Amino acid sequence: MSKTSLPAPDHTAGLREALLAAAFTADGLLDRLGAAAYAALARSETVPALRATRGVSPLDTLVRLFLLQRPVPQEQARAALPLEECVQDGWVSVEDGLIRATVDVRPYGGPDGEDWFIVSDLGCAVGGAGGIGSHEEGVVLGVGGASTTLASITVRTPVASALDLGTGSGIQALHAAQHATRVTATDLNPRALEFTRLTLALSGAAPADLREGSLFEPVGTETFDLIVSNPPFVISPGARLTYRDGGMGGDDLCRALVQQAGSHLNEGGYAQFLANWQHVEGEEWQDRLRSWVPAGCDAWIVQREVQDVTQYAELWLRDSGDHRGGPEVYAERYEAWLDEFEARGTTSVGFGWITLRRSAAAAAGNPSIVVEEWPHAVQQPLGRAVEEHFARQDYLREQDDAALLAGHFTLAAEVVQEQVGLPGAEDPEHVVLRQHRGMMRATKVDAVAAGFAGVCDGSLPAGRILDAIAQLMSEDPVLLRDRTPQAIRLLVEEGFLEPVPGAASGEGPG
Repeated sequence: MSKTSLPAPDHTAGLREALLAAAFTADGLLDRLGAAAYAALARSETVPALRATRGVSPLDTLVRLFLLQRPVPQEQARAALPLEECVQDGWVSVEDGLIRATVDVRPYGGPDGEDWFIVSDLGCAVGGAGGIGSHEEGVVLGVGGASTTLASITVRTPVASALDLGTGSGIQALHAAQHATRVTATDLNPRALEFTRLTLALSGAAPADLREGSLFEPVGTETFDLIVSNPPFVISPGARLTYRDGGMGGDDLCRALVQQAGSHLNEGGYAQFLANWQHVEGEEWQDRLRSWVPAGCDAWIVQREVQDVTQYAELWLRDSGDHRGGPEVYAERYEAWLDEFEARGTTSVGFGWITLRRSAAAAAGNPSIVVEEWPHAVQQPLGRAVEEHFARQDYLREQDDAALLAGHFTLAAEVVQEQVGLPGAEDPEHVVLRQHRGMMRATKVDAVAAGFAGVCDGSLPAGRILDAIAQLMSEDPVLLRDRTPQAIRLLVEEGFLEPVPGAASGEGPG
């Protein structure tokens, strides 16, 4: 297929109907292939799926045609597809009596059981250990781990307007179309916009406003309730590949994206990105990220992974297939990566999530900016956890210690207590509170904090609970009230305790 020729969306309704009728869906694939072959296919390993689709059913034909990109006989294709229309529109081609796919069409299950389809370039579904292996400038990738991660952490409250910046094959725009009245999707690559059009149409979603251009240039001064972007964040020398490198040096693209997002957010709106950032010698990475946060915005930045410069270079050299270009070419390009990092003083590269929220408090000069490292397991989807994080920050900004002691709290759902110590010891060495949802955090607490959290059911104000604990532990209640608000604040900030809205304090005399 020419990189300038893409299918027309003229008959997508009929094609979608045929795909669904054949059970060419995420659930249908799992049933047909089995768990092992299905998982292998997600890694771009095709042999198990080839073995599982030796029959002539419409589903077998569609798997071989679109996912495994094998030619199929015309009569088999006609039994599975409205063949004449698919040839006419350019979804498939006819060659020597065989039907070949011109694009990758991949079933994708939506969060509420929707049957969606992601359309991308052949061989670019993302996921194999060998990487994409493409040096095509205009290539458009399918769904990979980064795409699904961003979709899972995005806040999904209904909004009037959403912007998918750097839309690629349209997965973020597809998700946004479910809860945004108006979706705008942009990309520097005009082919990506056409793929997004196909993805939305074939998935039965409303069309998006598609605009070509870099960063926020296509939207001018418009503002949105939600901005999402899985940008070309790879830090590389020369920025050879638009789909992943972005055309700017170092982490400048990610920095520019974050810094410019603030002026395009409506009050209360969220901007959510995946990003890479440099760890530079002599500079704290947390300070680097804080400097990116635009005025008027709160921020929550989570570093999920760090790679040293050699690991990072090797990963992306494999991704583009440079490891298959011969040892001299590979060594030359590896050297170029290390030269680039050395020139910038880069020792390692971080990867993670950046969420901004425009707020009145931040605009008034009191932003909440949390930058943390969390490489541990989390429970996806996290969109609700992101909302709750910022709600807790709002609450804590408004509470001094006296207000905290007057407040009522409940223990968050699915929090358990673990006691750590030597077997048979009378008292534990320390107590750990652990979450089993959301960020799945764990925090070490002392006996007072553990006892406090354990009895928080919303019925009594914090101060009264501390007074009772002081009496039980023969401690001075005044001193306990003085030193405990910091621990309460931390437990609220990390989501172990939840404030009870509108509860009367009950902190009267006595």
